[in-house]
Amino acid sequence: MKTIMLVCSAGMSTSLLVTKMEKAAEAEGMEAKIFAVAEAEADKHLDEIDVLLLGPQVRFLEGNMKKKLEPKGIPLGVINSVDYGMMKGDKVLDQAKDLMK
Repeated sequence: MKTIMLVCSAGMSTSLLVTKMEKAAEAEGMEAKIFAVAEAEADKHLDEIDVLLLGPQVRFLEGNMKKKLEPKGIPLGVINSVDYGMMKGDKVLDQAKDLMK
């Protein structure tokens, strides 16, 4: 079971993307807990995740989050803005899996 956290400015815009990622994970038989939080809530969940994906609108958090996650060995990425905008759950799931390799 892998835990994937998405972070966006309010936690709302990524909720549809989470649903699409869950469907993609289910289709390929991957057990994953995928959830989205607002940037203000992200720090509360850092000890329970395997990978963190930032929405394109909060990419400015990347440096700060990297400092917090690197000592824990947790990978971090910024979701491709086209995949995000088109809500391509399968592509974003692939990105998360690549980061966890």
